[in-house]
Amino acid sequence: MKQEFTMSIFTENSVGMLSRITNIFTRRHLNINSITASESEVKNVFRYTIVLKTTREQIDKVVGQVEKLIDVLKAFVYENKDIVHQELALYKIKTDQLTHSLVEQVIRENHARILSVDKEFMVIEKTGYVEETQALFERLSPFGLLEFTRSGRVAVTKPMCAISTFLKELN
Repeated sequence: MKQEFTMSIFTENSVGMLSRITNIFTRRHLNINSITASESEVKNVFRYTIVLKTTREQIDKVVGQVEKLIDVLKAFVYENKDIVHQELALYKIKTDQLTHSLVEQVIRENHARILSVDKEFMVIEKTGYVEETQALFERLSPFGLLEFTRSGRVAVTKPMCAISTFLKELN
């Protein structure tokens, strides 16, 4: 049965790494729902966080293939119950909508914050689960949403597990 998985892939910082990783998903006809990349807590070690829906059998095969790539140090896979995760969303609306007391109420009710105010527009920030950022999107849409963007998932594991041990060994 398909379910949502989060992969954490640790690699050396090399050109084309993202392409090589995503090619594995493409060859298996797997759609990536979200992907983020950043330097990890170890210098020159990058972390890719990939979210997708698939079967346990399929994700285990993908992890095996990813770990065979040159410059991949280690890949881990998690179910949602094993991680703490969030996404960041930015919403751009016309500044004149701020005079609408309902906009302010929507922002407060959704635990969002006004990040920037300009003469013509303002930017609202919301950090949360994808369902929460989507709910705010739907609440702000009637006010003339000019622009919307959402980051990919960022995640850390709940237990002190192999990642911390693995990264310490790299130092």
